[in-house]
Amino acid sequence: MSGWPDDIESKAGSLISLFSERGLMVATAESCTGGLIAGALTEIPGSSAAVDRGFVTYSNDAKIQMLGVSPATLDIHGAVSRQTAIEMARGALTHSQADITVAVTGIAGPGGGSADKPVGLVHLATASRTGNVLHREMYYGDIGRDAVRLATVRTALEMLNEAAAD
Repeated sequence: MSGWPDDIESKAGSLISLFSERGLMVATAESCTGGLIAGALTEIPGSSAAVDRGFVTYSNDAKIQMLGVSPATLDIHGAVSRQTAIEMARGALTHSQADITVAVTGIAGPGGGSADKPVGLVHLATASRTGNVLHREMYYGDIGRDAVRLATVRTALEMLNEAAAD
């Protein structure tokens, strides 16, 4: 029995089934969630048929070195931005065997927020080998670090499901 909320475990299980049935592989590129999305997916028995790898790129240097995010993107838009999330998702595709990737970057709190980028702001993106890209900008609010991270996992799993349907 895992420590995951039932809805996350259910979403992850459905996603692993869907990806396995379609012969698809997934990779994650995570900043504010620190590997939680990959953790939720690999909690599911049989996930090795659908999970290729996960990148935890908490620092800007890690985003650049592991995913190929452009330093200029980080300088101009910041780590928590639509542009960075999309580059992370595309970079995970380039640096993996995955068919579909999900990337998340945000401010889980309690500190680190600003007027422009408040605590609870998360950018998520998926990228697929077919060229499709999805992006969501979520404002979960200052609901606490754990709640922001779990809400991000939920949204990421939903986006992977959408990406697989395309």
